Amino acid sequence: MTQTRADQLLRLQFFPSRISEAVMPVDLDTGGQNLVLHPGESAQFVVQMQNLGEQPLAIDLRLEGECPLAWYDIGMEGRELAPGQRMEAVIQFRVPADFFENPQVLRQGEQLTLNFQNDVLVNFREVETGRQSLDGTALNLYVRPRSRYLQYLPALYQEVDFIGRLLKVFEQAFDPIVQSLNGMWANLDPLTAPEALLPFLAHWVGWNLDARWSPDQQRRLIRNAMDIYRWRGTRQGLRLFLHLYTDLPLDEDLPETEKHICIQGASYKAFNLGFAYLGLDTAVGRGRPYHFLVHLRPEPDRSIDESLIRHIIEQEKPAFCTYELFIGEL
Repeated sequence: MTQTRADQLLRLQFFPSRISEAVMPVDLDTGGQNLVLHPGESAQFVVQMQNLGEQPLAIDLRLEGECPLAWYDIGMEGRELAPGQRMEAVIQFRVPADFFENPQVLRQGEQLTLNFQNDVLVNFREVETGRQSLDGTALNLYVRPRSRYLQYLPALYQEVDFIGRLLKVFEQAFDPIVQSLNGMWANLDPLTAPEALLPFLAHWVGWNLDARWSPDQQRRLIRNAMDIYRWRGTRQGLRLFLHLYTDLPLDEDLPETEKHICIQGASYKAFNLGFAYLGLDTAVGRGRPYHFLVHLRPEPDRSIDESLIRHIIEQEKPAFCTYELFIGEL
């Protein structure tokens, strides 16, 4: 919108950043500019000024009316405008995000104010002569909730203010249910589910929780329970279980003897003095079939519950197998 008169020294143009999206009540539409404000979102009203005279003008812009002072800030490029030059001022609006929910806004027995009538006034003065003038425009502010449901209606109904406010009531009622359904997957994943749901998820996959496990260990074990069941009784299954509990790497690309979780069958040589070490690679008497060694190499500052490790091995190994456990570097 442009305001220009034959004797006017200052040309004003107004640019609302958000044109009114609704048809406002006739008794409140007093002319001038309209601007819709959504709580929690920023909106701008730009005033462009051009000096049409031959003298510099001292500019002062202010907003008068019903809009609370805490809702807006005025920014200007300067306070003086040279002849023939242009300058812009921006009124930045931001309604509190809890405008419709804050009980302090609404006093007992009063209605919540949604429409605010204001005037944008530009006071300009000729620097040399001191002659002052005042110009501006009316600015009607309409605080409205933003409703996503409007996009599903024909354009004709999207322009009706009452329909937008009515749909917002249904949106606020149904949104918590929709959000719960959209986030249901997180309640069914052991890694993201609330801790209170872990016993339910463990029962779902037939997993027995152990109080000695931390919540993070329980989450990983529950999530991988089916893989542990699938590989139970094998080297791969035991290594996966120990990896999930100790968080030691699997080292799939390393030789078995260099892995952090080393599981290998025991092989003993014949008893030859000078070439064997009793108790390490040589057994006195008959051999030990179905015997294997478990060697864990944690970091020096990392402690591991040996009793729990033995419990895991006893649970996962075949019943006829025997084993030896070593923790740390040999």
